[in-house]
Amino acid sequence: MNPTRRRLLTLAPLPLLPALQGCGTPLPLASAGTAAGVDAQAVRWLRQCADRHGRGAYQGLHDINVAYDGQWRPLIDRIQPDVVDKPWRQRSEERLLPREGVIAQAHRGPSGRKQVLRRAGRARGQPGEVSVWYDGRPDARDAVRTASALVADCYVFFLLGPLWLDEQVAAGSTPLAMGERVRVDGRACQWVEAWLRPGFGLSTGDRASLAIDRDDLTCRRLRFTLEGHPTTQGAVAEVDWLELVQRHGVWWPSRSYERVVHPFPDFPAHDWRLTGLDVNRRYDASALQGPAFGGAAAAPAAPL
Repeated sequence: MNPTRRRLLTLAPLPLLPALQGCGTPLPLASAGTAAGVDAQAVRWLRQCADRHGRGAYQGLHDINVAYDGQWRPLIDRIQPDVVDKPWRQRSEERLLPREGVIAQAHRGPSGRKQVLRRAGRARGQPGEVSVWYDGRPDARDAVRTASALVADCYVFFLLGPLWLDEQVAAGSTPLAMGERVRVDGRACQWVEAWLRPGFGLSTGDRASLAIDRDDLTCRRLRFTLEGHPTTQGAVAEVDWLELVQRHGVWWPSRSYERVVHPFPDFPAHDWRLTGLDVNRRYDASALQGPAFGGAAAAPAAPL
């Protein structure tokens, strides 16, 4: 990268992003697709992809327990310090209760421990709630809450992809449409586009897309907007599922890579891998309250 571009990226303030939303974004929030309802062909593609990834087995899971380890790419923490939260987010243990719409994250980094509890809205269309603790102390600042809710929801999408999106469509009021064709690592894929209400985190709306392999119906890439935090509004990112592993009847992404594709083209952000996974410990949401996991949720995810 030449020194001038590196300096511009280092100094670029993403609070300017709202003005860029109409400047060639690959996922415009306003589109004719939002008024078109649910396209039957897109539903078939999504359902076949979800079946390919183990939809039947996934529906039988009560709780999902995962562990991650990752590496932030250079400069991304300078551009998005609230969302990256690099001093506190390197490794994590995460607990999902899919039927209850609850996710809890226990992050660890060089500065200590960060705990996040995220609950979906009780009624459809509501953005839900989030609580955050740093080293056991609650932090209710708006920037912390919006960034943490955005990260929590996105990591559910990153882990479940078509399984999660299929549930959103099945619940109603999530428009779905066929997108363009694309090649992902040499594979011919089909974009399926969704309009989410609410969106990721505390956003009222977002766009999300899956690149589905036209030959074997595997999800290869996720694309999504990030409207839930003030300094990410107008941004679009992609996650590639580089490797998959089958456990408990479900195909899980075991190695992933994220990049920003708008307003910066192909800007590296994050590499991470799944280091632990187990299911059906049978705890409830009370085990995820407060600044640490309790009961059956406390033990680390089983190593892969």
